Amino acid sequence: MATKRFIVYGAGAVGGSLGGLLHRAGHEVVLIARGPHLDAIRADGLRLVTGDGAESLPIEAVASPAELDSAPGDVVLLAMKSMNTEAALRDLAAVVDPATPIVCVQNGVANERAALRLFPNVYGVCVMFPSTHLEPGVVEPYAWPVPAILDLGRYPAGVDETAESIAAAFRSAGCQSEPRADVMRWKYHKLLMNLGNAIDATVQPGDGVAELLELAQAEGMKVLDAAGIPFVSPAEDRARRGDILKIDSARRSGSSSWQSLARGTGTIETDYLNGEIVLLGRLHGVPTPVNERIHLLANSFARDGRAPGSLAANDLLAALDRPVL
Repeated sequence: MATKRFIVYGAGAVGGSLGGLLHRAGHEVVLIARGPHLDAIRADGLRLVTGDGAESLPIEAVASPAELDSAPGDVVLLAMKSMNTEAALRDLAAVVDPATPIVCVQNGVANERAALRLFPNVYGVCVMFPSTHLEPGVVEPYAWPVPAILDLGRYPAGVDETAESIAAAFRSAGCQSEPRADVMRWKYHKLLMNLGNAIDATVQPGDGVAELLELAQAEGMKVLDAAGIPFVSPAEDRARRGDILKIDSARRSGSSSWQSLARGTGTIETDYLNGEIVLLGRLHGVPTPVNERIHLLANSFARDGRAPGSLAANDLLAALDRPVL
């Protein structure tokens, strides 16, 4: 399949960075953004800050799919948080060709299934893309010279010409990308890693954080095993990542969940991260008290506008001894 244009729906840290890199590599890109971020991109371009410096990119940006002129060869890259996916898909379905490839460049494992309800050609991406979006109009990938590892495959499984073409485009933008027939195995491992996002968002760095993450991930692995869901081993993941992503610690911020709290969005993605483990645990009779507590805590932080990293790890560890309400 010859890709004509990438429509990046959700131009935040990951989507904006990927859209900027694809644009810089010569691909036609349109961003779907909102609010002050959209206004800033329209006024001054997307400011992409990398290890090579900062540049303002004159990328087309729109507020919704309704503003698009859909055409054969378009590829949609979904990059919004998972709680916004279903509404985005409904908006897309009203205007784009049903055969349009929908590529889930997102954490969590629920987006692909939601997309498949409306579109037959769905692709999952295992996203390793350390990046930041805290200021309107500005995105910062902070690994360099390789900004991301974006392995992808057809959902629920397989590799086809479209997957090969998209992977090649990602590589042209400086990312590492391999087509994988079993991409969901990799995404479930990434889900286990992302169980730490809510911890990073709510808990002060220091003693107790590593223990909390270990407890949450142990629950997650038990749940996935009970559900019969395969996931790659830590050894496979380490072998894939190696030392590819060289992170500039001076520019590094917190996780995407930390950034949501820092921007005061009022929402956080934990329903589709720790909440996914809680859901699977309930479906398969596996208790998940650690992830339940973290899930509730992260949502309360977002709802109440609490500052990220304002809870002591030991306080949360102590709370785990009490019943989840």
